[in-house]
Amino acid sequence: MAKNEDIQKHRQLWQAVYEPVRRDIIDLTLPPGVHLREADLAERFSVSKTPVREALFQLSKDGLVEILSYRGAVITGYTHTDLVEVYQLREILQGACAREAAQAMVVDDVVELGRIVRDSEECLADGRIEVLPDLFESFDDLIYRQTRNQRILDLLTYLDAHLRRIGNLTVGIPGRLDKSVHQHSQIYEAIAVRDPEAAESTMRFHIRSVLADQVATFDMDSLNRDRESVS
Repeated sequence: MAKNEDIQKHRQLWQAVYEPVRRDIIDLTLPPGVHLREADLAERFSVSKTPVREALFQLSKDGLVEILSYRGAVITGYTHTDLVEVYQLREILQGACAREAAQAMVVDDVVELGRIVRDSEECLADGRIEVLPDLFESFDDLIYRQTRNQRILDLLTYLDAHLRRIGNLTVGIPGRLDKSVHQHSQIYEAIAVRDPEAAESTMRFHIRSVLADQVATFDMDSLNRDRESVS
């Protein structure tokens, strides 16, 4: 019993470091290239270095940091290849979810999906663009929930942090919000009429469209800070 309690306590300690650091990496409070020192994190969270090391290990598994021997970790950036690979995987996974949604989504969820699309259109028209990221996330989450494939969900969970961080790194692409709102409407319409092929193809087109815009405005300096500056 005592051993289980010790394991649970250790887990709580490293998660108390992992969760806020992960959030800071995603929202760019901690941008690519920043050096995370074990001693600094231990002091910040009032813990020993052991849970800090475990938190950094978990973040490295997420692909968000690179462990440095005896020097903590450095927050990773993205190369052009990283960007393409992340979105290629996203296209396959979300396309499969959209297909399944068209086949199995219950009426109440279809209605909710339509409401999200209408709210997005209204926010875009009114200039309330700060609300759109949350609406886009709700749209995706509702479609994700339709799949019964746990491995797809696990992969999407892994990708989520990267997709949100890339979105923050490439925010402000001209015309992108208008395209996404319109494309979400097309995806919704395909799901609402129970057309699996159209749902998958419109979703995959949407993801390719996002990737194309991000590649066109790809900024190597912001996405992948020079690690030679890390000391």
